[in-house]
Amino acid sequence: MAAPVTEEQFTALQLLLKAPSKEAVKQLCQDGFSWRGTGSVESTASSLSITAKEAQQLLGALHSLSHHVLFHGLSSPEQLLAVFPDTFHPSLKNLLTKILLEHSPTWRNEALSNQISLPQLVDMDWRVDIKTASDSVARMAVPTCLVQMKVQDDPCLCGPRPGVSTVTVELSKETLETMLDGLGRIRDQLSTVASK
Repeated sequence: MAAPVTEEQFTALQLLLKAPSKEAVKQLCQDGFSWRGTGSVESTASSLSITAKEAQQLLGALHSLSHHVLFHGLSSPEQLLAVFPDTFHPSLKNLLTKILLEHSPTWRNEALSNQISLPQLVDMDWRVDIKTASDSVARMAVPTCLVQMKVQDDPCLCGPRPGVSTVTVELSKETLETMLDGLGRIRDQLSTVASK
């Protein structure tokens, strides 16, 4: 969850008034969205003639603001303007609102593509086998189902070439019925949600 933007962060955002141009503010907003606590501090400090500590606070404030906007799905100028305190510099408020609205779709897509997710099912195969056993008393034949699933690991965790692993499970008739019943309930719930 994105934390709300604090008063101190809004104060740090006022340092953008020292930017030489609107393009510089736009680039700083881009740097702030991607900022992870390191990098860009020295270049930000030198471009605005501020200390490294102030640059770090500014980048942190831009990071918090951009992530707050994305998390809460703020997509209109009115919604964005309401985030800023009344005492915030009006021209800077309007400029930041315009930049945030312009970049939000790109940032949203970037955030979604970098999101960690569970492995994805790539392929599935199955077959029914008969287990046979015998001893001196009786002969036994038990049907079992072998299900082989190929799953692809999350690209965020394993790099650009995600690995595919194979998982094989053996299910008795009773276990298979339980699993199919559960999958049927999942299908029904997904249908209900999709129709709303």
